[in-house]
Amino acid sequence: MRVTIHTVHFTLIENRDKKETQNKIPKGNTKTMFKFILGGGSQKKTDVSVGVGVSGGEEQEEGRISCGTVMVDRIDLQNLPEGCIANVVSLTTPRDACRLSSVSRSFKSASESDAVWDRFIPPETHTILSLQSPSSSSPSSTSNSKSKSKKELYLTLCDNPVLIDQGKMSFSLEKSSGKKCYMISARALSIVWADTPHYWKWISLPDSRFEEVAELVSVCWLEIRGKIGRRMLSPSTLYKAYLVFKSTAGAYGFDHQPVEVSVGMLGGEEPTRGRVFLDAERGQNTANHIAPGPRRIGLINRRHFLGYQSSQPREINEAQYPKERDDGWLEIELGEFFCQGGGDGGDGELEMACLEVTGGHWKGGLIVQGIEIRPKVKD
Repeated sequence: MRVTIHTVHFTLIENRDKKETQNKIPKGNTKTMFKFILGGGSQKKTDVSVGVGVSGGEEQEEGRISCGTVMVDRIDLQNLPEGCIANVVSLTTPRDACRLSSVSRSFKSASESDAVWDRFIPPETHTILSLQSPSSSSPSSTSNSKSKSKKELYLTLCDNPVLIDQGKMSFSLEKSSGKKCYMISARALSIVWADTPHYWKWISLPDSRFEEVAELVSVCWLEIRGKIGRRMLSPSTLYKAYLVFKSTAGAYGFDHQPVEVSVGMLGGEEPTRGRVFLDAERGQNTANHIAPGPRRIGLINRRHFLGYQSSQPREINEAQYPKERDDGWLEIELGEFFCQGGGDGGDGELEMACLEVTGGHWKGGLIVQGIEIRPKVKD
C-alpha cells in the first residue's frame, strides 16, 4: 500500500540561542522547530511539531529566524524510518495512534511501539502505581506493569482502575486522551453523621470497587464533601466531578427535593454551583402522574406527620437527573473545573460538595460509592 499525505505544510522556525545577546542572530548551529499538518480533503487535520537540529539560516531581527515555508503536494511516508513515524504518531493522541495503526504494516509497527505509548502514559503513573493498595488484585499492579508493553499497560489502566491510598481512592486513565481519572471512596469523603449508625451504615457490595460503601438510613441534614489535590490532576484539562451512587428499593425524600452541588478550589474563586435531583427514576412518576408505589409510602407518611408538602419541578431537565453508568451504578454531575497548566494555580485542593441542609426534609435509601473526577470528553 502506498501511503500519501496531501497538503503537507512545513514551517521551520529556529529558536534564538540563549547565550546570544545581540539584536542579530548569527548563522550557525541552532535548534529548529519543524511543524507540519497531516490530512487532506474533508478529513480532520493533525498539527504536530518536531524539534530537529540544523545548520545555517539567514539573519533576522531578534526573536527568531524564519527558514521558510515548504509546500509539498504528496509525500510517501513508506520511505520514512519507523522511528521517525513513531515520533510523529507519539505527538498525536491515543485515538489517532489506533487509527494510524491500520494504515500499513510499517505504521502498525510504529503506532504500537513502546516509544509511542510511553508518551501517552502520564510520567508520574509509575509513582502512583507504587502506592497501590496491597489488597488490590488489579492486572495493572506494579509487578505486572513491568512485563507489559506500554500499550497493554495503557489499556489496562483505562479498563481496570487501580486502588491506591490504602484502598480509599482509585486511579485510571481516560481512554481517548490518557488524562488521569480518580474516584474518592465514600470512606475518604466527609459525610456528616457517617459514623452514627442511626443515620448511616457501612456495607459491602460485590459491584463496588471499594471494600465499603455508605448507605443512608435516614437524615434531614445531607452533607457530602470530597477533596483532591490539584497537582494530582492532568494540567490544561477540563474536569467534571460526579457523585456515584445507587438507590435502595425503599429510597425516599429525593424525588422532588433538589440538592445543592458545587465544585471549586478551596480559598479560590467562587465555585460552580447547581441544583440536581438524586431520584433514580428521574421524576418520571411526576411527569406521567403515576400514583406513588411502595417506595413512596414512607415518604408520604413522613410528609403527613411533619406537615409539609415538597415542591414538584414544573419541567424536567434531564441534566439534573442521574444517568446509569456502564458498571451499573448511577452518577450525577456535581460541576466542572479547569485545571491550569504548568505552575499556574499553585497546589491547593479541589472540593466537591453535595448538600441538602435547608429544607429539613427526611430522606433515606441512598448508597454512596464515592465521587469521581474525570476529564470532560468531547462529543
